[in-house]
Amino acid sequence: MRTRYKIIDKEKIYFITNTIIEWIPIFINTEYFLAIIESLKYCQTNKDLELYAYVILDNHFHLIAKAPELSKVIQSIKRHSAKQIINLLKKDNKEWLLNQLAYFKKKYKTDSDFQIWQEGFHPDQIQNEKMLKQKIEYIHYNPVKRGFVTHPEYWLYSSARNYIIDNHSIIKIDRIL
Repeated sequence: MRTRYKIIDKEKIYFITNTIIEWIPIFINTEYFLAIIESLKYCQTNKDLELYAYVILDNHFHLIAKAPELSKVIQSIKRHSAKQIINLLKKDNKEWLLNQLAYFKKKYKTDSDFQIWQEGFHPDQIQNEKMLKQKIEYIHYNPVKRGFVTHPEYWLYSSARNYIIDNHSIIKIDRIL
């Protein structure tokens, strides 16, 4: 059994990736980004989530985080944000997006008409400081590589602002470096 993408040690820090089903670009305006942001903030306050770095892009997000029940925290973030996103899509009459989310939904998922997130998530345990620095850099430069901004700190939905502009971000993080 592969253990690379499993939470083995609850005391360790993990690099986490969560992706929208079929990489559909859902995060199209501020309200949609706020669905993730609010979920992250809630889990920081109520579920002991320690958030060290993050980025939210158009169809996925990355975190470097730790929590006593990290798998449950991620499930909570995905469940809560999915409900909010579906409500926003309905409110905004985004029928074409809702149709895609219904079409790509796994057939055995009978509790919902839509599927926002790909199943599971990919936790990769941070092994050392070198890996931590590499993952933080990867997270912060992701919007630059995608062509969304020219400098990491210009992307509003990233912890790069916490590290570069000293805590001028929309989410307070537990700065680690």
